[in-house]
Amino acid sequence: MASKEHKGEKIHPSKLPEEIRKVSLLSGFRADGKLRSGSYFQLDRSVIFEQVRKRFRGKIEVMSTREALEKYDWVKEYLWRAIPRDLDEYTKEVEKSWDNGYFLRVLPGQRIEFPIQACMFISREGITQNVHNLVVVEEGGELQILTGCATTILRALHVGVSEFYVKRGGKLTFTMIHNWAPKIDVRPRDVAILEEGASFTSNYVSLHPVGTLQLSATVICEGEGSSASLNSLILGREDAKIDIDESVILRGKGSRGEVRLRVVGKDRSEIYTRGREVGEGDGARGHVDCRGLMASSSSRIYSIPRLDGLNRSCELTHEAAVGKIRDRELWYLMSRGLTEEEATSLIIRGYLDPRVLGLPKLIERYVESIVRMIGGAP
Repeated sequence: MASKEHKGEKIHPSKLPEEIRKVSLLSGFRADGKLRSGSYFQLDRSVIFEQVRKRFRGKIEVMSTREALEKYDWVKEYLWRAIPRDLDEYTKEVEKSWDNGYFLRVLPGQRIEFPIQACMFISREGITQNVHNLVVVEEGGELQILTGCATTILRALHVGVSEFYVKRGGKLTFTMIHNWAPKIDVRPRDVAILEEGASFTSNYVSLHPVGTLQLSATVICEGEGSSASLNSLILGREDAKIDIDESVILRGKGSRGEVRLRVVGKDRSEIYTRGREVGEGDGARGHVDCRGLMASSSSRIYSIPRLDGLNRSCELTHEAAVGKIRDRELWYLMSRGLTEEEATSLIIRGYLDPRVLGLPKLIERYVESIVRMIGGAP
């Protein structure tokens, strides 16, 4: 369903059309805001809702990046610091035509038990949505973010630039759920910078059909003892062209990093997974784990792990595997009364089990429910 362009008027998510509410729910956004500390909803190019729940006021901030830039002089020191404006044609486009994006901040020492939820929704046919997101975890703060991207239309381009800054001793868990359509083109560009003792976990889930997806995500472990974990669950469907490029740069002394990618290729999908660890700091340790399951003879999976050892004391390892569904697994399930299609779906759901990501329990249960609903769909 296509909607008219909104001119910045505020709308409570519960008042949105039913189809938009249903699709955004599959991306993790609850209109009632239960079990969430704050909410942000952007429809096409307009911010229609932003809220901090009463009990979390004075602990977190939720607003658009444009609003944050007007409110705080220091915000301009963060925008485009981690990601160069001229990184590629897509960052240049965001710089040129900027359609809002969220600003999320947890104040020093605040540990927030419920996630902030955010949704980037496209409802207008053929538009380009260019967003610039900024997340700041102040010293000793702890935050979970559950953000989703979704659509109810056929063709569009979404470009998302996201910068994350996790200060000393801070902790951030960021979970992104994509709920696109077979002819949507998606270009996320993410960079996180971690200070001493900070940790960052990124979980990327894409199970719906998509036209083309090119994800570039990098974490720079600047501080001593900082750590990063990048995890992806990807289901390639129909004619999707997917390229996932995730890197951890281990610059701080004793920093640690892990890149884990689990992908399934169905139909005629083509998937590239690129995981990289760069060991620069003394005693840095990193691991890349790329695994692919080919569920169709017409699908293609290319797994490309990379290790860059730049310090003789670093320890970097990798493992990669691509294989097919085993006949004996299918036969066993079919002997229990399942059709071949049902057995294949069950195997795929098991392969995309979100428990391997080590998510917070609240988010893990939600991602698990989405995998059950759509992860093994034929």
